[in-house]
Amino acid sequence: IAPASADLMARLAAGMADDLLSTLCLASEAPLYLAPAMNQAMWRHPATQDNAARLQRRGVTLWGPAEGEQACGDQGPGRMLEPEQLLSHLIKALAPRERLLEGLAVTITAGPTREGLDPVRFISNHSSGRMGFACAAAAAELGARVRLVAGPVSLPTPSGVERVDVESAEQMREAVLAAPGAIFIATAAVADYRPRLSADEKIKKGSESMDLELVRNPDILAEVAALQFGRPFCVGFAAETDNLVAHARAKLEGKGLDMVAANWVGERAEGGGFNSEENALELFWADGTESLPRAPKTELARALLARIAERYYRVKQEQ
Repeated sequence: IAPASADLMARLAAGMADDLLSTLCLASEAPLYLAPAMNQAMWRHPATQDNAARLQRRGVTLWGPAEGEQACGDQGPGRMLEPEQLLSHLIKALAPRERLLEGLAVTITAGPTREGLDPVRFISNHSSGRMGFACAAAAAELGARVRLVAGPVSLPTPSGVERVDVESAEQMREAVLAAPGAIFIATAAVADYRPRLSADEKIKKGSESMDLELVRNPDILAEVAALQFGRPFCVGFAAETDNLVAHARAKLEGKGLDMVAANWVGERAEGGGFNSEENALELFWADGTESLPRAPKTELARALLARIAERYYRVKQEQ
């Protein structure tokens, strides 16, 4: 849709169907691409930014806006991309994709795990699951039979993907080992520790401090990578706040993985990482590395799965 005004984006975000265009969008399962076009203040307004984020979470792709002079005389972001640019994006988006993983079983973990303290409290982390769900969608596009083992997240299941919902690390381990697939991609942020004991009743507030004893959770990725029979091609994720290269290499070698995809979180993330629509990745394997630049996680996942497919077949040839 070009141009996509602030009003149209708001109506699409709200799921309205009060004219032909919005009705068509709501009734269609086709991919939706929007080319925003509006005044710079309208684009920057929190309501528009919230609508844009909501649409992207649903899988809508935004092309633009560009920056520059606007019809009202303002300068800034809000210009619709030039028609030539939109045509180039469209050709690339609709080009037939090679089904590089046709028929292969791919298991992907996504999201956080929750380790219960009592019936109402738990230990967890900030993982949104978006990268894992994007990887599942990308793998399905490439023809794979995808099994997505998801921690507690509020995301729709990608088309053509089998979803298994779990809460704890132990539950995730059982689900993964039941069918690790030909390729195992561990994007989930699994809690490293869990409480030794979980209370049956809600823990009431008492003294000024409370001691909490934690024990190690199983290392699902290391366990899968160490399988003697039916070991899959193993891809790990590393979210780092410092020494990204060293930590990623240590994970690759220490767990005997085929590939590690590392990204910054915290202050070094520059808008990426947990709970972000975008990210950037550094890929590592035994004799190489590659950078995938910042992009929406849907696009980043497509690039990552293409690299995984390439490395998978190369390893198979070497074997």
